[in-house]
Amino acid sequence: MSARADADLDTMLDELAALVSVESPSDHVESLRASARHLAGYLERLLGRPAELIDGPAGPHVRWQGGGDPRVLLLGHHDTVFPLGTLADRPFTISDGRATGPGVFDMKAGIVQAVHAVASLDDASGVEMLFSCDEEVGSLTSRDLIEERAAACGAVLVLEPSADGGALKTGRKGTGTFEVVVHGRASHAGLEPEKGANALVEAARQVLTIAGFADASRGTTVTPTVAHAGTADNVVPAQARIRVDCRVLDADETSRVEACFGGLEPVDPRCRLEVIGRIGRPPMPESASATLFPLARAVDPSIGGMAVGGGSDGNFTAACGVPTLDGLGAVGGGAHADHEWVDVATMPGRVSLLAGILRALLTP
Repeated sequence: MSARADADLDTMLDELAALVSVESPSDHVESLRASARHLAGYLERLLGRPAELIDGPAGPHVRWQGGGDPRVLLLGHHDTVFPLGTLADRPFTISDGRATGPGVFDMKAGIVQAVHAVASLDDASGVEMLFSCDEEVGSLTSRDLIEERAAACGAVLVLEPSADGGALKTGRKGTGTFEVVVHGRASHAGLEPEKGANALVEAARQVLTIAGFADASRGTTVTPTVAHAGTADNVVPAQARIRVDCRVLDADETSRVEACFGGLEPVDPRCRLEVIGRIGRPPMPESASATLFPLARAVDPSIGGMAVGGGSDGNFTAACGVPTLDGLGAVGGGAHADHEWVDVATMPGRVSLLAGILRALLTP
């Protein structure tokens, strides 16, 4: 690594430490406001143009524009999955070439890399950056804005972490969560269990039915993940709740899976089922990245690409018909886990990759 690259990496790590040290858990509006202010100040200091804070019920989204007609959107988020106070237990640390801390991989290192990529351009006209505050909780307040800006720019580069080994994400499954609530009737478990309608037993039957909605041949996964039932050892449960993670490769499967959930019926007629949820992120087909991935390969012929199961805001932009390439953020691992980490040595190379793609898109 050259002395210049070393110096740039030291600067990026200082900036990353500052970003990680401003906690930004989804749904904690005051923390997200502080994070947005910090991020906006960072963008202005590095890029010389002010950022705009777009407030909403979940907190502020941060938007930066390089001037001129928009031609490419760098898309990310500044919220994280880690609750307030995590930083006290796991502060930003660099050890054995790995940076750790809450949100370091998903996706604050990606933000730092993007800012340095834009800063390296001779002219950032046509570049727009948007960092939402609610990606980790479904992008409910940012989706319309994301889709609007994607359509205005015409190309989207998503700053989510890379796939294994630094590969880019050329496709994603559609994702959604369903909750099935079983309403039964309580009774004494020892004296008169027959007078109750056991919601837990009904939930167990429903779990087996729901798991059968999966179709491995079509890449569809339907996975019951969380269940809650009952109030006391000696009470027939009056209610049970099942949460289910669903992922699909194509839109036809979205309709089928949603119809399957809508058609659930109780086995015990004394119970009632309530189904909540849908597949909220549409699939991102690999065709969405077909024009952008070759630009990345032109910059780095060794770069790989793969379709992955997780969703991002790139699902929304791809569903709008806007060319989208994902996974342009940090290289590392452990997203959403306590051991989340970034390979710090790869950061300058990721800056160069993103800058090269931007130059290709901005060249007349």
